[in-house]
Amino acid sequence: MSKTSPGAKRALWPGLSGLVLLLVALLLISACSPVKAAQSASQSLSLKKVPGAPEEATLNLFDVGPQTLDPALAREVTSMNYICEIFSGLVSFDPKLNLIPDIASRWEVSEDGRTYIFFLRRGVRFHNGREVKAQDFKYSLERACDPRTGSRTAATYLGDIVGAMEKLAGRAREVRGIKVLDDYTLQITIDAPKVYFLQKLAHPCAYVVDRENVESGADWWRHPNGTGPFKLKKWEKDKLLILERNDSYYGQLPELKQVVFKLWGGVPMMLYEKGEIDLTHVPGVAIERVLDPTNPLHRELVEVPQLSLWYLGFNCARPPFDDPKVRQAFSLAVDKDKIIRLVLKGMVKRADGILPPGLPGYNPDLIGLTYDPERAKQLLQESKYGEDLPPLILTTAGRGELSNLDGALVDMWRRNLGVEVKVRQLEPEKYAYVLREEKDHMFELGWVADYPDPQNFLDVLFHSGAEENIGEYHNPRVDALLEQAWAERDGKARLALYRQAEELLVQDAACLPLFFDVDYVLVKPYVKGFVGTPMPIPWLKYIWLERK
Repeated sequence: MSKTSPGAKRALWPGLSGLVLLLVALLLISACSPVKAAQSASQSLSLKKVPGAPEEATLNLFDVGPQTLDPALAREVTSMNYICEIFSGLVSFDPKLNLIPDIASRWEVSEDGRTYIFFLRRGVRFHNGREVKAQDFKYSLERACDPRTGSRTAATYLGDIVGAMEKLAGRAREVRGIKVLDDYTLQITIDAPKVYFLQKLAHPCAYVVDRENVESGADWWRHPNGTGPFKLKKWEKDKLLILERNDSYYGQLPELKQVVFKLWGGVPMMLYEKGEIDLTHVPGVAIERVLDPTNPLHRELVEVPQLSLWYLGFNCARPPFDDPKVRQAFSLAVDKDKIIRLVLKGMVKRADGILPPGLPGYNPDLIGLTYDPERAKQLLQESKYGEDLPPLILTTAGRGELSNLDGALVDMWRRNLGVEVKVRQLEPEKYAYVLREEKDHMFELGWVADYPDPQNFLDVLFHSGAEENIGEYHNPRVDALLEQAWAERDGKARLALYRQAEELLVQDAACLPLFFDVDYVLVKPYVKGFVGTPMPIPWLKYIWLERK
């Protein structure tokens, strides 16, 4: 899923990741700019003074708030963080990233690997008390695939289901591969055996929603009737959001009674040090003192490498980046090590490839397009456009001030290639939702794992038919390898196919991989059960507070 800017971490998730498309840039601030992380601290609310908030059972956090709470529409991590606590689906991930039953107590898979039968738990209820039935899942999955819903994630995560693409195209009333066998039994049939399919159902677009709630009005999601461990109690846009425990939750009942989010209410590090919030991400401006073993904050620091990639995308459907030599030249002209050392304070790991460390298929021996300005100039001269390039535009997220990262990229292209690149900023909150249509010659994007499988990076981002292929990259050799991996059941053989595909993508400069993220989180000593995972999972139910 899409992620926020480098360093612009989320208060709600313990680790950065989700991939899919952290929202690309809440100003690229945390790692790059010291003070612009939020509104003035003088505007802050005191979370400790929220009426009815028992201190011993209330977790206080900073955040910017969701763009939507509709599971079918959310496509950036900030919104999905809340959705994963309010709603739930057939399956989920535990803190060790094992796929586990959720509303489905168990499932069976046919011998050909195409048909899944899910057996639902009895007595699972929406927050309003109505019991969840198999028909609710059929409605929810078909709603996500209904073109009138406007989901930008359904094709990626539900498109393997027989008939889903026809429904998305408006050519079918139902999804043929979804059948209700009885009130507690759901059957899903996919178009080919795919070992990763079950993991896709942990994505929010596969969550169950209440039809009556959805049909109550266009803004139904501001008053969601979910099934998750927490309910939405209060939401004042850009001020305050409160989740309260769902006392009828079918799973492990949370210890927390409520979680209070201060939305845009101050500078997170300042709020943490004043004791107004209980967890916070460490921005680049503060990392040196937090890493100092003599600083008391060091004892509260948790470091979590993430299954995420921050990259620069090329618009391969538009000159001059339809020429691989131009893409290679722009890649070789960037000194990643210098950017990481000076701009990002050494808080991330250089990316030579696309698959992050810790993900199955990661290749530590992969040779990327390393910094070589002379070779970059040569490739540009050899390209069909030569050195006479028009002014180019880099699309990124921001509110007017050029980030240090963007400034460094523009400067390196100017110095090493003699090319002028202008930066066009889109509103950070809308970035992930409009980038595909709004992108210029180049764009910045982060991707975090939705599930721990190389398909979630290589296939989802670079297959020519993928909806998340923002750069419209097309390579028949890559497509053939990815398609071969779809049905490959032998684990080693499958990973070998992905490694071949990744090598082709890197050498062809399908994108410019910049870095893999590491999350730095400060956690108060009384916060117990904190789950620092390399990708997002529902985690608030594991937390408890041990006040003195």
